[in-house]
Amino acid sequence: MIGASLYFFQEKLLFLPTKLSQDYQYQFNYPFEELFLKTDEDTVINALHFKAENSKGVLLYFHGNAGDLSRWGRITEYFTAMNYDVLVMDYRAYGKSVGPLSESAFYKDGQYCYDYLLKQYSEENITLYGRSLGTGIASYLAAKNNPKQLILETPYYSIEDVAKSRFPIFPVKYLLKYKFPTYKYLPEVSCNISIIHGTDDTIVPYHSGKKLSELDIENLNFITVVGGSHNNLVKFDVYRDAITNILE
Repeated sequence: MIGASLYFFQEKLLFLPTKLSQDYQYQFNYPFEELFLKTDEDTVINALHFKAENSKGVLLYFHGNAGDLSRWGRITEYFTAMNYDVLVMDYRAYGKSVGPLSESAFYKDGQYCYDYLLKQYSEENITLYGRSLGTGIASYLAAKNNPKQLILETPYYSIEDVAKSRFPIFPVKYLLKYKFPTYKYLPEVSCNISIIHGTDDTIVPYHSGKKLSELDIENLNFITVVGGSHNNLVKFDVYRDAITNILE
């Protein structure tokens, strides 16, 4: 019964969206443009495009599996304060975004946002940033495009790898509809890759992210935050110094 539940309810376990009314008014500390991107016939993606005063480039940010842009907009302002524009979208079924979920849909919507930025920025000025769930999407896009760099915060080797650690007695390989095989995409990435992971992460285990550094990729730099958990890396000097060095 538990195995059957894993299969039929895995979307409720993996994705934890909160909804926003379509007339919800965002309020942030930096100028931004709210976007509604029609990526498919039955899909509209809500996104925020923050504008820095003296832009050094743009981050395409893919957020974690919980919440909506009212939360993630505040989180990404950290990078706007560093003089980077930021484009962050809500996935289908999150916030004001609507559309059917599937792994291919995540990739498709991500590519649509990347192409949107290409109309305004040169590709050498686009940084891909993935956090938790978003690391698989960012890695896929980095493998299919030529961004300036890829930054992964608390990434997983694959969703299967994380699921195995959570449910070791079940054949999760055959139960999962969502794979997000980051380990397959990173060897295809030509730009610099920076991975930041905390040793006390109980959501995406440190060992799952650490395995990515064992793929023998020359352009990959793995940064360990001792004592860091899943949602507090920004509180550590190691994280802040690493981000400053990467972006400056």
